Amino acid sequence: MSMRLKALSVHLFTATGAVLAMLAMLEAVRERWDMMFLWLVVALFVDGIDGPLARRYDVKHNWPTYDGQLLDLIIDYLTYVFIPAFALFQSGLLPGWTGWLAIIVITYGSVVYFVDTRMKTKDWSFAGFPACWNMVVLVMFALHPGHYVILGVVVLLTIAMFTNLKFVHPTRTQRWREVTLPMSIAWTFFAGWAAWVDFHPASWAHWGLVVTSVYLTLAGIAQQIIPERPRRIA
Repeated sequence: MSMRLKALSVHLFTATGAVLAMLAMLEAVRERWDMMFLWLVVALFVDGIDGPLARRYDVKHNWPTYDGQLLDLIIDYLTYVFIPAFALFQSGLLPGWTGWLAIIVITYGSVVYFVDTRMKTKDWSFAGFPACWNMVVLVMFALHPGHYVILGVVVLLTIAMFTNLKFVHPTRTQRWREVTLPMSIAWTFFAGWAAWVDFHPASWAHWGLVVTSVYLTLAGIAQQIIPERPRRIA
């Protein structure tokens, strides 16, 4: 297969995320939250590997007529923001005015963040919380904290989107990558398992979600606080 066809295949692979988003939305409308999150986890997996494939086959050069970054952002907004916000509102985890406030804050703040050209740092981390509401809402479904706790998390993370706080990219942030990548894979596994058992409160996957979520949330901020050791020249 030529490099051009390989590049096109990557674009088409990324585009499957739109189908996964529709499947997740159909399950959300039926309030089958376990199946909705399973489709979103599959979409997250696709999003996690299409980037390295796009760089490997240099899609910008080998198939420039398709804008892979725009395609990725459209699908990410559906799977990372829109569908999880709907689930948070429709599920009843946030009753009354708290639900309305959350979906307005999440959808409005995230769309503004997505168009910010400063969202990536020099080391390819994210500047500000990267609007990964699919991950946040899944953890909320698993742990079922009080609605004021959920609302507080939503507000704080939305504010964090517009700060200089650093959040690691699972595959592109080189510093601590040997820890970050396994943590990201583990989070995906725990998320899939928690959804598979319909967020059973006794599931051990919930502990895994807590540990991996704390790391992925705080690792970038820790890197800003802890100075990087200078590399030794052989």
